[in-house]
Amino acid sequence: MHFDLTDLRLFVYIAEENSLTRASVRAHMSLPAASIRIKNLEDSIGTKLINRDTHGITLRPPGQALLRHARLVLAQLENLRGDMQEYAQGIKGHVRMFANTTATAEFLPAVLRSFLVSHPDVNIDLREHLSNDVVRAISEGIADIGVAAGSVRTEGLQVIPYRKDRLVVATASSHPLATRDDVNFSDTLEYEYIGLYEGSIIHSFVQQAAGPLSKSLKTRIQVSNFDSVCRMIEANVGIGILPESAARRHAKSLDLKILHLNDDWAMRNLIICVRDLDTLPSFARELVDLLVADGDASHGRS
Repeated sequence: MHFDLTDLRLFVYIAEENSLTRASVRAHMSLPAASIRIKNLEDSIGTKLINRDTHGITLRPPGQALLRHARLVLAQLENLRGDMQEYAQGIKGHVRMFANTTATAEFLPAVLRSFLVSHPDVNIDLREHLSNDVVRAISEGIADIGVAAGSVRTEGLQVIPYRKDRLVVATASSHPLATRDDVNFSDTLEYEYIGLYEGSIIHSFVQQAAGPLSKSLKTRIQVSNFDSVCRMIEANVGIGILPESAARRHAKSLDLKILHLNDDWAMRNLIICVRDLDTLPSFARELVDLLVADGDASHGRS
């Protein structure tokens, strides 16, 4: 079974455009040529990949499977092209890293700064994603190293414990809860919240925790980062749940009260995940070693 990269790219365009005509335009080929290519691809595989009707094109189950693999192959080729361009410019290595919001904002900057200073010929592509997407990217070979919350499924991956990540409640110093040192999540639901954007993993955590309590979360406003959350909290617009590291960092410059959250789910374990540590380039393994050392040091400080 032979796969042509032009065919795979055309097939992805068809799925995205829901039209063979528009896909052929994107692929810079005539409509008859595109139609022949898809027919030959189906003949080669031995099954129909698409359905055509008056509403456009839909993918059959084999087509959906081909689409997943085609996107992975094309993404890998883009990564290869980028890496080769960097090698030609004198860069000796490239690490693709996906991490969740807490790791990206709170823990990774210091580690990556140290790594980049000691590895001037290595570049890092760091992208912030939800933990499930981090694990998926590692599984599919889109990223080399991932940092995610440990509650995600990681079958088939190598997993290394990294850090503890405790969620806390932050309030303004004048808020009614500010007289307390700890609180149950259920008690906080009487008050208005400052929330992170809906795609954040912390937002999902809080929403899921509120569900079994049969109480709705009173979200006054949603913002995009920890800094905005803390500034809204200081202004007593509402309370918020965020990582303890972020809360304490902002409390150095803002008038915040930090409360221990008593619920078990407030303590999360961050993990480092890779497909196969032994197959990573030596510089990528060195970065993993630095992350492990950073995690060990944090355990010693806690």
